[in-house]
Amino acid sequence: MKKKYIVMGVSGCGKSSIGESLAKALNIPFFDGDDYHSPTSVQKMQSGIPLTDEDRESWLLRLNELLKTEDELVVACSALKPEYRDILRSGCEELRFLYLKGDFETIWSRHKARQGHYFKGVAMLESQFETLVEPSESEAMHVDIKQTPAEITQDILSRI
Repeated sequence: MKKKYIVMGVSGCGKSSIGESLAKALNIPFFDGDDYHSPTSVQKMQSGIPLTDEDRESWLLRLNELLKTEDELVVACSALKPEYRDILRSGCEELRFLYLKGDFETIWSRHKARQGHYFKGVAMLESQFETLVEPSESEAMHVDIKQTPAEITQDILSRI
């Protein structure tokens, strides 16, 4: 069976680090969804301006093409709304979502410790939480991010 996973959640929940760790453990490629944003969207985020659904549409379509092209992969992508997840899932029925779930305070404390990331400011994180429509447990595996990164990866591996 093909292994296709999206590690999802708000910015700062650990998508990239957990996604990389999971891909390494599964010996499959990892792709960071942030690398697929348009230059205009990156510029908006660097300026502290939250992205709109319109901004995200072409990004999600690029990620969907990647998901359809690769045989196996792990992708880090926020996938905040059901509509976004539908775009990502289109033509990829084997795709599984892994939701890194955490509260605002935990994630904001991690954001403040980040160096060199273009995602800036508390308003941006608040916007992500406002946009987030949590997936049901039947749509995505829920993973508590209060564990260490190694424990999170092990938790996922034991459940997939």
